[in-house]
Amino acid sequence: MTVPEEAPWVAVRAAPTCPRCFGPLHGSSAPSSAFHCDTHGDVLPYQPPRPPTGESLEALRKRSVVPVWLPWPLPPGWTVTGFGEVGDDRTGSRASVVALSGPSPIEGPADLLVIAEEPGVGLGATFAGLDGPDPGEGFDSGPPNAKIEVLGHPTAMWCLAGIDDRAVYAGEALGNWLWTIAWPAEAGCMIALAELSLQDARDREFEVPFGGFSPLLED
Repeated sequence: MTVPEEAPWVAVRAAPTCPRCFGPLHGSSAPSSAFHCDTHGDVLPYQPPRPPTGESLEALRKRSVVPVWLPWPLPPGWTVTGFGEVGDDRTGSRASVVALSGPSPIEGPADLLVIAEEPGVGLGATFAGLDGPDPGEGFDSGPPNAKIEVLGHPTAMWCLAGIDDRAVYAGEALGNWLWTIAWPAEAGCMIALAELSLQDARDREFEVPFGGFSPLLED
């Protein structure tokens, strides 16, 4: 993997937080050694985000139980801007986040999060601005709003209504939730137009271009 000599990123928080609300966690005395959120009970921890470097991607590839979805090839002018995960050394990563930035298909800059997670983790819903933990009952009751290519296969995605400042699409791939969340909302057309092709970064190494750290990964 190629890494810039000076990968531009900033310091991020040092403590894990709740994937359901980004609130503080307390260590649990339960035998499961779970973390505890005052609002959502025992949860897996959302770890401090990883900077956009090859070392970060390699660590997530080795640790993740769920896919690490990488749009590949990247849209022109886009870079990878950081990584996130839910889980710990005991559980492995039960949710993975790849952050990207680049020019919007409409006009101006845009940001994108691609999230894979096990049902009930709740990270995708939190980034989407939903109560969660999942897309919600009936989100897929109608025909899909888009289909994107996942590992070479068209995958149905539904656009979640009622969210003004971002475009949120949710679907399922390899038995896990798949979320694509784009800012601003107009940038969601890149999903609706099926311009993304997702590959699992756990399967092989990619020569990834990195950009500056995405503040979206911070709560």
